[in-house]
Amino acid sequence: MSRRDNHRSRYHPRRLGAAYGVLGIISVFSALPLPAGAQTTYPARPVRIIVMSTPSSGPDILARLLNPKFTEAFGQQLVIDNRAGASGIIGAEIGAKAAPDGYTLTMATSQVVIVSVMYEKLPFDLHKDFAPVSLLGSTPFIMVLNPSVPAVNIKEFVALLKSKPGQMRYGSGGSGSPPHLAAERFKSMTGATIEHVPYKGVSPALTDTISGQLQMTISVVPMIMPHIKAGRVRAIGVTSIARTPLAPDLPTIAESIPGYEVTGWYGLLAPAKTPKPIITRLNTEFVKAMKSPDILEKMSGLGAEAKSSTPEEFAAHIRSETEKLRAAVQASGAKVE
Repeated sequence: MSRRDNHRSRYHPRRLGAAYGVLGIISVFSALPLPAGAQTTYPARPVRIIVMSTPSSGPDILARLLNPKFTEAFGQQLVIDNRAGASGIIGAEIGAKAAPDGYTLTMATSQVVIVSVMYEKLPFDLHKDFAPVSLLGSTPFIMVLNPSVPAVNIKEFVALLKSKPGQMRYGSGGSGSPPHLAAERFKSMTGATIEHVPYKGVSPALTDTISGQLQMTISVVPMIMPHIKAGRVRAIGVTSIARTPLAPDLPTIAESIPGYEVTGWYGLLAPAKTPKPIITRLNTEFVKAMKSPDILEKMSGLGAEAKSSTPEEFAAHIRSETEKLRAAVQASGAKVE
């Protein structure tokens, strides 16, 4: 065959068709996802964590405490994005609508559950738009009385309330706040009656309890402990299901009212449809971080107990909290202020 004939044969239509067919197959396979081992290692860049409150708040401090642990585990930074306002709705919406690629996480608290049961319409669905990563901590509350109230424990206080229906008052930091719903759950589980007086913050409620304007209030541990130690109020129970190491000698309300529990909590959420391998890896590292001695110590300083869970356990916790707080909201008639 001549050089000219050979040249023509190489570019024969049938040979060109076969060549293009091979190229087409290569193109199809190149468009398919790479095997897991060939993908870029996660995370390849910093990860944003949305905090639905202001700087220096509990959730913000916890997110910043986790940053060094995250860098140690992943070689990347956590970028704290504070999105306060509208009871956390703004931040939750951003977190829910973020790309499900593991590069946006949301620091959630019990407030997001309260919002989900108090608002009829929200721009996100707590149970459908998020993938739970891990529970990170819990914050028990303490029920305290003015020292003049003739009761030194939960059983005596319940008996006193039933003997004087409508004659006693308690204060909270506002309708729908965790301490308010803790008190309303207490009322519904005991059948006792005590009038609610909402304040714009727990500090004035505590001040009026100390002065005797109110008979009872429920507060976070760091705020109330100095007043308990000084004898300005009398502590009668913690709201967690088990005794807290933050006040180990104080009995739980559940010891007198079986099943009673209302606590605040912190946890991490990712957008729904975030790949399971990413959720699993994040969970592994955050669980490890929450068990480290320095985090345990720093969480205690915040008035919180370090916790951790599997994603499935955290999802179950959110469902349980939703049912419990929905019942408390309905019983109290709490409305959005």
